[in-house]
Formats: sequence, C-alpha cells, structure tokens
Amino acid sequence: MASQDWLDKDFYQLLGVSKDVSDAELKKTYRKLARKYHPDSNPGDAVAEAKFKEISEAYSVLSDAEQRAEYDQIRAMGAGGARFTAGGGGGQGFEDVFGGMFGGGGRNTHFQAGGPQGFEDIFGGMFGGGAPRGPQAGRDIQATTTLDFETAVQGKTVTLQASTGSVKVKIPAGVADGQKIKVRGKGEPSPTGGPAGDIILTVSVRKHPVFEREGQNLRVKLPVTFSEAALGATVEVPTLGGAPVKLKVQPGTPSGRVLRVKGRGVASSKGTGDLLAEVQIVVPSHLTPEATEALEAFRAVEPKENPRADLLARAKG
Repeated sequence: MASQDWLDKDFYQLLGVSKDVSDAELKKTYRKLARKYHPDSNPGDAVAEAKFKEISEAYSVLSDAEQRAEYDQIRAMGAGGARFTAGGGGGQGFEDVFGGMFGGGGRNTHFQAGGPQGFEDIFGGMFGGGAPRGPQAGRDIQATTTLDFETAVQGKTVTLQASTGSVKVKIPAGVADGQKIKVRGKGEPSPTGGPAGDIILTVSVRKHPVFEREGQNLRVKLPVTFSEAALGATVEVPTLGGAPVKLKVQPGTPSGRVLRVKGRGVASSKGTGDLLAEVQIVVPSHLTPEATEALEAFRAVEPKENPRADLLARAKG
C-alpha cells in the first residue's frame, strides 16, 4: 500500500491500540489477533482472511519506527494540519501561504532555486525532508505459519501466499514456538528501484500430547509401577518420530527422578539434545485380595523410616 493511501486507514483503530502504544504491547496485540484470524484457524472464511491481511499490514507499518513516524505525520496532515485551497473566498490560498513565508504580498512573490532558500528547501522544511534520498528498500511482509510439534522439530518447506505471489520457505529443524524467520528479498518490491523487502515469518508450534521441549532436549513423563521402581526393571520409552527405546530403571528409583536417553532430543544447527524421562510411580487403583495380602506382608517388614521426616523438619525452619 502506497503511503498516500494511509490517510484512508486508521491502523491504531484496526489493531485496537492507542497511538502511544509501546512496541511490546503492539507485538502482543498483533500476535493475539493474528492467531484469531489466521487462515489456518478459519479455513474457507474469506472475511477472516481479509481481516488477517489488514492487521498484518497495520502491524508491518506500526512496528517499523521510521514508517510509523511517517504514517503519523501523514495522518496528522490529513486531519487538518496542512491543507491548500485555491485562494479567494475563504481560508488561506496557495499564494497566501507562500506569500507569508517569503514576506511578499501575493501575486508578486517569486521563487528562486538558487537563492538563500530554494524551492526544495521550502518543502524540506515544511514536510521534514531534506535532499532527495536514494532508492529505498520495499516494505517487509509479516506472515505466520502453524506447524505441528514433530514437523517443527524435524523441519519442513512450506509455501506462503503473499501479496507478491507464492513463496517457498524452508523451516529449519528445531524451530521454536514464536521464532521469527527472515526470508530476504521476498517482500514487497521497492517503488523507487531499490531492493525488495523481506518476509518476516513467525512460527507457531502446536503442543504435543506426550513430549515437551526444553531447549534442545525433549521431556516425557514415564509411568512405572511400584515394583518396577523398587526392584528395578527395563522399560520401553517412546521417542519422537521413531521406535521406542529400552531404558533401565535402577532398583530404588524414586518418583520424579529424571533418566536421560542420549541423542534422542532435538537435532538442529545448535547440536542434538537428549530425551529426558521423568519417572512417575503409578499406584494401582484396584488391588486383588492376593495383592493386598502381599502388600500387608511387605508393610510389616518394610524399613521403619518416615519419608516425611525431612519435610516436617524443614517446615519448622
């Protein structure tokens, strides 16, 4: 959208923020709206798609300090700050404006490009400009994409539908939720012959029902029975996108202990993490008479240690 069209759109109102909104609050508001109106969340909804494009456009301008300043200036002028009329019956005409600037009396005013204040200097002073700038880069395009957990860990090439056409973007392995990827030269073309802008792609990652990510490591909760924890056992542990692996649980393993499976975490350019299995002892909800009898016999001979003794001592300070 060309800057001369900014008069017709109130980006602050579109995003529901005040004109003095901070960068952090602006980003937070945009991400909330982007998730709400993203085409992936509203398949086939043309209204939501149009709304998503509008808020992306608004955020693209307001998140850039230079463009935001230019936008605010243009909007202020459009609100009544700088208007030129043809002269005559009402207000101040074009000749009156320049007559007042040069101390002249209307039609006898003359302009000289080479004098103390040339024509370019006049407009530079009025509009905050100076000497003409060289070709400027095109505007960046803000985009979002949502990936499932496993795809984000393994990486993928996605196709974006931008205003400049279809663009293929390679998502690197190990990309994290909220991470931004810059695709250089695929944004809007420059109106002045400069380089094209970039695509700034924000990645959203869906949660996994089993695994959680901690940096380069993956964490999983590993249920084990009381007898497996007390006596020791070899159990199977699931891995992301692969076959389960066998893990040895040592005798006397308490609930909450973390067992490590090397090299089964997130593989990226930063290295490969591990799989962290957090032991959770499962207490059976139903016992057979034989199991109850066996536990009663065990309770009669188990060590007479109070597992809460340290907790009670520390609580007293």
